[in-house]
Amino acid sequence: MSRVIQLPQISAIAELFKPITWFPPMWAFACGAIGAGAYWGRDGWLILIGMMLAGPLVCATSQAVNDWFDRHVDAINEPNRPIPSGRIPGHWGLFLAITWTIVSLWVSTALGWLGFTAAVIGLALAWAYSAPPLRLKRNGWWGNAACGICYEGVAWLTGAAVVNNSLANSGLATIEMRGLFLALAYSVAAHGIMTLNDFKSIKGDQLMGIASLPVQLGVHRSAQVAALFMLLPQVAVVLFLLNLGTPIYSLAIAALIVVQCLMLKRFLAAPVEQALWYSGFGVPVLVSGMMISAFAVRSLI
Repeated sequence: MSRVIQLPQISAIAELFKPITWFPPMWAFACGAIGAGAYWGRDGWLILIGMMLAGPLVCATSQAVNDWFDRHVDAINEPNRPIPSGRIPGHWGLFLAITWTIVSLWVSTALGWLGFTAAVIGLALAWAYSAPPLRLKRNGWWGNAACGICYEGVAWLTGAAVVNNSLANSGLATIEMRGLFLALAYSVAAHGIMTLNDFKSIKGDQLMGIASLPVQLGVHRSAQVAALFMLLPQVAVVLFLLNLGTPIYSLAIAALIVVQCLMLKRFLAAPVEQALWYSGFGVPVLVSGMMISAFAVRSLI
């Protein structure tokens, strides 16, 4: 008697890839490209391929990898997720993660060796974050750092690198140093953003031995740490842009910091209840500053 092969639901695959999470790396890629002097008419195809690579491919891969290796934790925290609920049966979750890794690497070749190298780094961090033996997410300090670098730093630098490689202009080294600082600063800020996601899964993390920052430091102290990780790099960006001679852009980001501080009061008063709210309203204010800083360095080209 032949065995019936169970196929995953299309809607479950879409949920597995979590399209809502694609925005940060796509945004960071666009910031890097704009900061390096990209123009749509000249670099449009680079921007489109790069944003597709950053979001629907590399980021989607990281979500599939994470859900596969987190399926036992999700069975406690979020039993309705595609894998623990059975909507993605058997080993299909792992198969999708591996397949999308290969597809991501193939598409990255369209951006040359720089794009391919960036994809390799981003995908390696994605697998190292979730998969044993490293499974960096077992420690909130290392796991959040890996995500921050992958989602913001690598994506930003990839956007800058492919545009600079296309232009091959004499100012490449200067632009790269400016972009490198901004990529690093917003990678640190992303560490705090990642902590926001950990407040919803404290129970499962404790049971499964995942030392997220809320598990390690407690709810209120970890919320304070997350706030500092988000705010201090932005202050550094303000000072950096002032030093570059772009005071208007610095003032704009400073104003966004003030808005975030007002919103953080609500989050810090009840971190578990308000983490999702702050992710939805406070984080967009933060990432708006990323684009402002990109236009600031662009204005100096």
